[in-house]
Amino acid sequence: MGGMEIIDFRPDLAPVFKALNEAWITKYFKLEPQDVAVLDDPWGEIIAPGGAVMFVGPDRADAASIVGCVALKAMDDGGFEVAKMAVSDGYKGQGLGRLLMQACVDRAIAEGGTRLYLETNSALAPALSLYRSFGFKELSGMKRGPGDYERVDVWMELKL
Repeated sequence: MGGMEIIDFRPDLAPVFKALNEAWITKYFKLEPQDVAVLDDPWGEIIAPGGAVMFVGPDRADAASIVGCVALKAMDDGGFEVAKMAVSDGYKGQGLGRLLMQACVDRAIAEGGTRLYLETNSALAPALSLYRSFGFKELSGMKRGPGDYERVDVWMELKL
């Protein structure tokens, strides 16, 4: 992407992570308790347990220039869950989701991850198309359990 780069989490970017995700979630769904917990404490919920939060923007020094983000949550099985991927509406369709997903694949491989896992919704066609283009496959037989996101109706994984 012309001038866009991946930026690792910094404490000053936590409000940006929250704002980007609240924007897309509330546009299509509702914020759930799990969302609030992660968005209010990305360090404690994602990074400290072995995950990562990454951003995309043209200027790594300026939080106001960030236009997208994604989280990688470490899983007990050696994989990573791709979560909280968001791109500002004005920047959709420019390949930034692809840039963020490639950063997820690269980071997971570098960390010795065995797979990428994600949960999404069947109404999010552009997201599903992106995931499939990376080789994610739908997992059959999955069902929501207690405490799971109400909006999730598609589970996918990519073996690394």
